[in-house]
Amino acid sequence: MLGLAAGIAVSPLPIVALILVLATPRGRLNGLLFVLAWVLGLSAVGAIMLAVGGTGGASTHKHPATWVGALKLALGALLVLFGARQWRHRPKDASETQLPKWMAAIDRFSPIKIVGLGLLFSAANLKNAPLAIAAGASISSAGLPVPQQIGTLAIFVVIASLGVLAPLAVYLAMGERAEGILGSWRDWAARHNVAVMAVLFFVLGLKLLGDGISILAAA
Repeated sequence: MLGLAAGIAVSPLPIVALILVLATPRGRLNGLLFVLAWVLGLSAVGAIMLAVGGTGGASTHKHPATWVGALKLALGALLVLFGARQWRHRPKDASETQLPKWMAAIDRFSPIKIVGLGLLFSAANLKNAPLAIAAGASISSAGLPVPQQIGTLAIFVVIASLGVLAPLAVYLAMGERAEGILGSWRDWAARHNVAVMAVLFFVLGLKLLGDGISILAAA
């Protein structure tokens, strides 16, 4: 579970977006809304997968069901394909990396748009959503009682949120003094976003492929 959670936590573009949100006139409120939406998005995806796993018999005699292996296999293949695409389209010079144009208007986002942005980055992201689904499938197939499943999902969400919690914590603790620190984080994440994402796609995709093959082979 730690690998999947860490894969979500290392999300350069959401971190850049949050740092830009914190620089808005209502940075404190908007930052809290963004992180809250992020946590809710991950929790919702994981909870839905727990519910599906519970009704679909994800665990058979405390062993993952065959469909869990097939799901992980499919998610792994998807991530590897995304990784290949990211790597193929990466800029030759990291300094040439450009952020999405909509980020220039982030200071004009309403609180509702900020919440939508947090949900989008956590629950509808090409990397984070498959990893959250895989995490939910792993938890539901472990043969744990429901309260322990919920507790495990909560721990997973906390670890997966460390990447966005760090800038928020620095901002809340240091206020305007955090501008330089967050600015350097933003610049690094923006420059290396594509390369980092490509590597994560490959590594985590291969991990899920291995998990899927292992489950299917033991079925």
